[in-house]
Amino acid sequence: MASFLKNIVSRDKPKSGVLAAVAVISIGEMGLGVAKLLTNHRYQVLTNIEGRSENTYKRAESASIDLVKTDTELAAQADYVLSIVPPKDALATARRIATAISAPDFPKRTAPLYYLDLNAVSPNHVREISNILKPLAEQVRFIDGGIIGGAPTPKDPLDPSAKWKVPSMPMSGPHKLTDATPSGDDLANLLNSKHISDEVGTASGLKMCFASLTKGFQAIAVESFTTAHKLGVLPELQEQLKLNSPATGQMTQSITKMPPKAYRWVKEMKEIGETFAIDGGFSENENIFAAIAAVYNTISKETDLGKEITEKRKRGETVEDVAACMAEGLEKRRKVTD
Repeated sequence: MASFLKNIVSRDKPKSGVLAAVAVISIGEMGLGVAKLLTNHRYQVLTNIEGRSENTYKRAESASIDLVKTDTELAAQADYVLSIVPPKDALATARRIATAISAPDFPKRTAPLYYLDLNAVSPNHVREISNILKPLAEQVRFIDGGIIGGAPTPKDPLDPSAKWKVPSMPMSGPHKLTDATPSGDDLANLLNSKHISDEVGTASGLKMCFASLTKGFQAIAVESFTTAHKLGVLPELQEQLKLNSPATGQMTQSITKMPPKAYRWVKEMKEIGETFAIDGGFSENENIFAAIAAVYNTISKETDLGKEITEKRKRGETVEDVAACMAEGLEKRRKVTD
């Protein structure tokens, strides 16, 4: 891991020729994609990954990300912070940055830091994050956001300077990214963002509603395919989908990309349930996403699918193997509980 520390920098200003300095926390699959998009479009990307795994260091190196040693350096050197972390870490990440900025030795900023929460969390939790940063209003501008779609990728892998496929990033709150300096309008366009409301929580709510349909469906597909596999009728189920509901059959293919993300989706499903309860008005008895969270918890902790890493896939690359892995895991659990 020490070999990666050579990238650690200490800098008061962005590199010459860059549009702005953007801190990306953290460098998971989505964070890495966003970081690569930024570095290929004249943005300096910073991050603090002290204490993280070697895989994280390798991702940072692959995207030419500058590593800093502390959150204080990160918040002092960046013009923007993009929080892209597992849902369970969203509040803690905001507290980290707030603590860094509140430190007595934190250098006075000449322009406010824009903090974009792009995590899959409920509007209620986004409001909490906004409140964490509110006492620092003179130094921090908060933007609520969400990411809808897969990680950014170049349309031509051999030419990352050409056009990119970028997910939608709805944003909301009293501050607009297009008004930010430096290069806020350019950054907003690059991130494929749209300001949809002046209310904190609206953008995250949209993300929750969208994810309920996509990731909620995938959990249903996993249960359906696993049961069909155990009954010996999975090929027949797939044939019926082709004949009678081809769009549904096509959607089921998405479960092959799910395994490395399942552990994160446990909390995200709980966030969706909270959104539907607090903002939608549904009762506890109507919270289907508590059960869906349990499905993803089983995938991540009781099957080989939970061991999958995006860069090193071994199992679950076909729907048939997803079903087989689930069946194996459930059978092991049955034997333990019998």
